[in-house]
Amino acid sequence: MELDDDACYRALRTRDARFDGRFFTGVRSTGIYCRPVCPARTPSRASCRFFVTAAAAQEAGFRPCLRCRPEASPGTPAWLGTSATVSRALRLIAEGALDEADAPDLAARLGVGERHLRRLFLQHVGASPLAVAQTRRLLFAKKLLDETALSMTEVALSAGFASVRRFNDAIRATYARTPRELRVTAARRGGRAAQAAGASRTSRTSPASDCAPEIALRLPFRPPLDWDALAGFLGARAIPGVEAAEAGVYRRTVRTAGGHGVVEVRPRPGEACLLARLWLPGTEGLIHAVERLRRVFDLGADPDAIAAQLGADPRLAPWVAARPGVRVPGAWDGFELAVRAILGQQVSVRAATQLAGRLVERHGEPLALRADLTGGAGGLRFVFPAPEALAAADLAGLGVPRARAAAISALASAVARAEVALDASRGLDETVRALSRLPGIGEWTAQYIAMRALGEPDAFPATDLGLRRALGGASGAELLAMAEVWRPWRAYAALLLWTVDAPGARPAEREVSNGALAG
Repeated sequence: MELDDDACYRALRTRDARFDGRFFTGVRSTGIYCRPVCPARTPSRASCRFFVTAAAAQEAGFRPCLRCRPEASPGTPAWLGTSATVSRALRLIAEGALDEADAPDLAARLGVGERHLRRLFLQHVGASPLAVAQTRRLLFAKKLLDETALSMTEVALSAGFASVRRFNDAIRATYARTPRELRVTAARRGGRAAQAAGASRTSRTSPASDCAPEIALRLPFRPPLDWDALAGFLGARAIPGVEAAEAGVYRRTVRTAGGHGVVEVRPRPGEACLLARLWLPGTEGLIHAVERLRRVFDLGADPDAIAAQLGADPRLAPWVAARPGVRVPGAWDGFELAVRAILGQQVSVRAATQLAGRLVERHGEPLALRADLTGGAGGLRFVFPAPEALAAADLAGLGVPRARAAAISALASAVARAEVALDASRGLDETVRALSRLPGIGEWTAQYIAMRALGEPDAFPATDLGLRRALGGASGAELLAMAEVWRPWRAYAALLLWTVDAPGARPAEREVSNGALAG
């Protein structure tokens, strides 16, 4: 991706927050790279080099600034550049694809050659896939040193390092300081002020177990963010016993490599970040849990770019103005979302929620939770069943049509046997085709799964009744034609049309419209 160096320098001089995360500045005289909002004295134009990503800056030999903390930036949009392959690879890396594998394995998952993938990364990201993964681990470790009281061993394992020695070596090579020295520096500069706001590990009892401590972290985003619409969408579809969204707080149970846990997310008024609190059976893999939360709330979105594209269409402009900062709610687990989408076929949101709750009551895993802490966990009692469990389960008696129960069983079997991958390894069209080959999954369900479970920004269920009614009763073909100018943000257009009441629609019509999307 090409950067306009003059525009970048103007943004740097004015510390324009709109460019935070869009580029990083390497300063030749100091060997440090910074965010555009860095409070340090602005370097001369001749001393500056501009990079699309933090990984590119580190690969060029610059080290992260300790004042502006690149690890605290809202992040580079996942769809940076023009390569769909790179976008999918970045999502897989964020999910840990290179934590225990190498670049050839990543390329194979994407269906391309390793040399071609590396060439695409250098062109669009400015760094190799391995450099991106290493920078991700380093910056997350620095975030943990600043915002938590985790031990050095816990920080290393949480950030995905194979050993404490490798963690120490990587930190020294990058920051020219030991991890303990970085923590002391952060405390002096107020980095541990987060503890006063509750963003630290505490000894409070976990709602997930008797001993797991609380870990709290800030999740930055690029404003605006329509929290009310996002929380409302998730809350209306929360699976009883697994999820809860009330009073502006979202909670859910989770399954990790070490067992069961509970996560909670809420906004921080006046700050461009959410506060995540996690009670997990162990800290190993914390980086993956945080990335999943970022996907659930679509915190990597670029609201300015989305609004500019969608707002240019007069048909969508009123929706864009009414709901700035729209996000596409993601999913903690792709399989769970896919099952929920099947349950939501041809029924209302409320009915699908009840069916999902019934399924979890019968086949979910009881959460390891003391009886006296049930209320403290927001009524969370189950972890959603794994694919293997549902593949072998008798789904009769759930109250769903036999064909829909068969579709859930077929999906569970396909995922358990790794015949269907609910990740970013394949593109939108290939994913939709693979899902549509399963019995009981049509175009609408496949597009909806791709939109929310896989984070495909251009997924679009054109046959949805709610979308068609919102635009005056257009047919599916007419809606697809209209949506051409919304690419590559058609998923965001769908959320706008689902979230904002259709002009002139009567309440009954709005209820039916919303009911068309029960997933």
